[in-house]
Amino acid sequence: MNSFYVSCIALLEEIDVHSLPIAVVGSLKQRGSVVLSANRLLKEKFSIHTGSRLYEIPRHPDIRLFEPKMSFFMEMSVEITKLIDNFVPLDAIHVYSIDEAFVDLTGCENMWGDVETIAKAIQDAIYQQFKIHSSVGMGPNILVAKLALDIEGKKTGFARWTYWDIPNKLWKVSPLSEMWGIGQRTEKKLNAMGIYRVGDLANAKLSELEKKFDIMGNQLYYHAWGIDLSEIGEKKLTNMNARNLSFGKSQMLMHDYKGRREILVVLLEMCEDVAKRAREKGYSARTISLGLAYSQHVTMVENFYRSRTIEEPTNDTMLIYNVCKELLDEFFGGEPARQLSVRISNVSKEHGFQLDLFDPAKAKRHHLARTMDSIRDRFGQTSLLRAVSYTKDGTAISRSKLVAGHLE
Repeated sequence: MNSFYVSCIALLEEIDVHSLPIAVVGSLKQRGSVVLSANRLLKEKFSIHTGSRLYEIPRHPDIRLFEPKMSFFMEMSVEITKLIDNFVPLDAIHVYSIDEAFVDLTGCENMWGDVETIAKAIQDAIYQQFKIHSSVGMGPNILVAKLALDIEGKKTGFARWTYWDIPNKLWKVSPLSEMWGIGQRTEKKLNAMGIYRVGDLANAKLSELEKKFDIMGNQLYYHAWGIDLSEIGEKKLTNMNARNLSFGKSQMLMHDYKGRREILVVLLEMCEDVAKRAREKGYSARTISLGLAYSQHVTMVENFYRSRTIEEPTNDTMLIYNVCKELLDEFFGGEPARQLSVRISNVSKEHGFQLDLFDPAKAKRHHLARTMDSIRDRFGQTSLLRAVSYTKDGTAISRSKLVAGHLE
């Protein structure tokens, strides 16, 4: 969906999205709040884009600013998915995010016509029913469809790529982080190997990539050639290897947290949330990761993302927290922090509960955690909180009133 949040707000407020510059901002009360969505007019006339800060938006009488209405956005997303289901079976739809989905059109040609006709019919139906413009990327697999969308479709409204388009359209992409699936950390490592364009990646030695990135190097190489064997629907989900499963949480702090003690408060709340979700799914994890991004005013210290693997899998909140605390003490540069992330990976399915002669309190913690989870599930997430959540640095209470990190 094009500028989905703005399009939904325009629909709700009965505003023409093409006649006024409009933006949806995380909060209108905080100058540093981020623009979550901006329409084309705001981008072209005032150079304000998604990710811009509130204080960067000029005070102009034509500009309309709104806070997000996440419940409404999610409701609209569900309704759009239902509309797509009129064209294809539900298991042919994979919702990728609130405003984006993969749709497998294979086998629908006899009912609706060729695949381009179907895709354009879906676009037209969405606009007719919701007055929301959309963009389409088509390809022989999930990867190529996504690349066609990001690199061409978002500019033209519709793009269909084949494998023959990869050398001409994908290989010239630079920086590498512009390609779906490559983050900034991976980009830096590839740059250090002399790889700056996707074409460089496609023509690199596979053995060197695998040596540097393990199995990820194999994926990077074949993705540069447009090769992707993943599938949409139940088959993709049921074939998912637990090795690739993880549980995580990332949080943008509402103000700079200036010291270790303040950061540890939020860190404990986040570990509680991540551990609870792992327990609910019946998984334990051996690898615990902590990420920290400093305030935008900090220039002398680099953000970090570090991991540590423990011997025995766990979903114990305090064990996960203690590892995160070790990582914080080891890598924290002492500057004001603005974003935290916690992730547990290298997971395995829980099969019973193993007692430990050297940790007699383990069983008690296990049963206590399950009891706390049960109470929260029945009476709400804030019905039972750790004491730190009631301090000025705690965020659990305020965030419980948000949907997807924003007000409803």
